Amino acid sequence: MYVVTGATGQLGRLVVEGLLAAVPASEIRVLVRDAAKVGEWAERGVRVQEADYGRPESLAGAFAAGDRVLLISGNEFGHRVAQHGAVIDAAKAAGVALLAYTSVLAAPTATFRIAEEHQGTEELLRASGVPFALLRNGWYTENYTAGAAASVAAGEVFGSSGAGRVATAPRRDYADAAVAVLTGEGHEDRVYELSGDADWSMDEYAAELASASGSPVVYRDVTPAEQVRRLVAAGLPEGFAEIFADTDAAVVKGQLGLRTGDLARLIGRPTVPLAETVRTALGA
Repeated sequence: MYVVTGATGQLGRLVVEGLLAAVPASEIRVLVRDAAKVGEWAERGVRVQEADYGRPESLAGAFAAGDRVLLISGNEFGHRVAQHGAVIDAAKAAGVALLAYTSVLAAPTATFRIAEEHQGTEELLRASGVPFALLRNGWYTENYTAGAAASVAAGEVFGSSGAGRVATAPRRDYADAAVAVLTGEGHEDRVYELSGDADWSMDEYAAELASASGSPVVYRDVTPAEQVRRLVAAGLPEGFAEIFADTDAAVVKGQLGLRTGDLARLIGRPTVPLAETVRTALGA
């Protein structure tokens, strides 16, 4: 079986759809908190099991010997190492053939806050003895383009990354890479540094917004504290706003600009460029 945990998230749904295009639905199992949210998959023949990273007992029977599993990192910051560890323990006990984990780009040397739990999870995975694949995902382009329309309306996009550069790709590209690893061969105990083919700065992002919309858009660099204040005022929870500011500090240091070509090689095509994702976000 091909098993996807956290399958109802934005990345998880894309992975499942990719698997459905590659293997019979009867060979796919999804672990979700609420089975009612994936009724359409069940109707297509996907096996659905309710499970929660935070309730290890719910993982009983989730895996079987020979399964190829994708552990998509959770979103409960501060609790993720223990939660991921519960999944790893269950997978080890079952004797899975492969456990792929969505980590973060250059995890061992990353200094931004969200990397810490990825580092801890990678350590648990290596110590488990389970055949693994580390999918160290770079930043999603949608982390920026989700606010594209609002930025165009305001005539500006703001952040605290200065002239720092990021090598992003859309979630679809990362999902396709996960499908390639799950369904392919020779990925055991491999590490993939996944990022877009091209890097860009926020000034360049603002220029893409202007080009796609036909309206002037500039990048306004602010202090991290001002960035947090403005994100919270826009409705983002303070904890998440702080994560964005902390990540921008890592962008300044060049920690999300790494380009290795691993993503393009796994998916067998170039990664989707920033301009295309911007146009899609704006409906242009």
